[in-house]
Parts: sequence; structure tokens; C-alpha cells
Amino acid sequence: MLERRAAIATLLAKRREDLFVVPGLGSTTWDLASLGDDDRNFYLWGAMGGAAMIGLGLALARPKLKVAVITGDGEMLMGLGSLATIGVQYPPNLAVIVFDNGLYGETGMQASHTQAGVDLVGIARSCGIDLAFDVSEEEDLNRLADLLAEFDRTLFARVRIAPDEAPRVLPLRDGVALKERFRRAAGAA
Repeated sequence: MLERRAAIATLLAKRREDLFVVPGLGSTTWDLASLGDDDRNFYLWGAMGGAAMIGLGLALARPKLKVAVITGDGEMLMGLGSLATIGVQYPPNLAVIVFDNGLYGETGMQASHTQAGVDLVGIARSCGIDLAFDVSEEEDLNRLADLLAEFDRTLFARVRIAPDEAPRVLPLRDGVALKERFRRAAGAA
């Protein structure tokens, strides 16, 4: 399994200027913030299950931007219906990346359904996302990072990460300020 902070650093090491990132609630937000704050990051505070749909909305509204949703298995499980909508809409500029540690980290590290065999990649494929795959090795993670810089169709990746708790790096929590700077960065203000 991959270490979460190293994984996000690898994924975004070649971040393009037009890549906007919507992290899920909790650990993926702290992971993204650990790389340094960026106006192109839209941190979700208290919006569990909403990252994929917010990413979809941004991808549809701004088709010239690339959008990466980076969330956890717990949030993705909470919003499984979003994969069906993403599959139907199939935006070529949206990537959904799930960091899967098999745990609900925000509620006490209980086992998530992925430990019981729920196959997120299989669900994504069933929803019409044909570019869907698992990542568990460094080599695969590097390929995903390269693909994130060049993708031209909807993609879904499940990144198997070790169940650890890295120190929290808290980004800005002012929702209005986050919205306004993100809108400016996306050219919507």
C-alpha cells in the first residue's frame, strides 16, 4: 500500500495550470493542504459525499479546465449515486481519484465497505466510466500522475493507501473566501 502524503505529492508533482482540485472532507483535504495552499483547490468543510458532484459541476461549467476530485473511500461510498451521474454525463475533463484505506477515518477508523469487498472500480465501470483502474504500486501511481496531466476522457482511479493518520494541515476554513478565490481562479468571477 502507498503512503497517503507521498501519493498526493506524486499525483500533483506535475500539476498543470488548468488543473483544479476538489478534495473530499477530512484527510484528503489535509493531504492537499500539506502541499501548500492554492487558489485552484476547493476545500469542502462539512460537505461529506459532495466532492464528486461539485467536481462534476465544475467540469461541466468550465470545459476548458481539468478537474480532479481526490476523495476517500468513505465519502465515495456515501455518494455512490454520483458515479452514475458522472458516467451518464461523461465529461472529458473530470478525474475522480479515491484514496482507499478501507476505513471511515472521520468517524473513528471503523472498517469501510471496501474491506468487505465493495469494488469501487467495478462500480465506476458499471456506471459507464470505462477508464477505471486500481493503483497500489508506485509505478502505477506515476502512470496515474502522467495521465492526470494529459487525460481527455472521464477517469476513475482507486488508490490503495496505508491506514495511517498523518498530521493535519488545515487550510483556510472561510467558505466565502474559498468560494470567491476559487471562482476568480476558474475565471468565473
